[in-house]
Amino acid sequence: MCRALCVFAYLAVVIVCVCSAVGQNPPTVSAEQIWSDLAAGNHRFVVGKTASRHLIAQRQALTESQHPRVTVLSCSDSRVPPELVFDTGLGDLFVVRSAGEDDDPISIGSIEYAVEHVGSTVIVVMGHQNCGAVTAACSGKKSESVNLDAVVAPIASSCAKMDPKKPETLDLAVRDHIHRVSEDLLAKSELLKEAVDKGKLTIIEAYYSLDTGEVTKLH
Repeated sequence: MCRALCVFAYLAVVIVCVCSAVGQNPPTVSAEQIWSDLAAGNHRFVVGKTASRHLIAQRQALTESQHPRVTVLSCSDSRVPPELVFDTGLGDLFVVRSAGEDDDPISIGSIEYAVEHVGSTVIVVMGHQNCGAVTAACSGKKSESVNLDAVVAPIASSCAKMDPKKPETLDLAVRDHIHRVSEDLLAKSELLKEAVDKGKLTIIEAYYSLDTGEVTKLH
């Protein structure tokens, strides 16, 4: 009897997920509500009470399409995986990651794809405490390769915000870089700027604390 109930519950979840996925467009949700949901997920992550998910059912429901409302541009740092930080499931986030959350053409093109083709209405640009890319950029040291130069070069201007004699002020550069990247997305992409101007897209700047696991909305 117990097994039969478990099977029934599993099938019910599959049906719900499939019905949600086959809809041409998910219901419109405000940017405020989307951020509230992300913040709630982050709180679950912080306190260690993450949601229980039927990943097999989710995976099966998403084989034909995806409709992530949120795109996250974040650092590649192994300690800052957006899916875990916001306690989300399969299909919830469209994630673009690079060292220092760089807004190079590939990153911007990926974000444009998410907005134009899979329905993202919110972009979260998320930097984090003790970012290695920002630290390297602000150190003044020569990079070991031209490819590493490409990582730190876009960050250099934000280093003016910190005092080289006070390492604790690195956070000022981290936060400034988050803001600059957010502005650059609109300066470098007509598609994203038009979506923002029409009220179809919202960009949120966020900061992740390695100490606490908490994500703070900056702007």
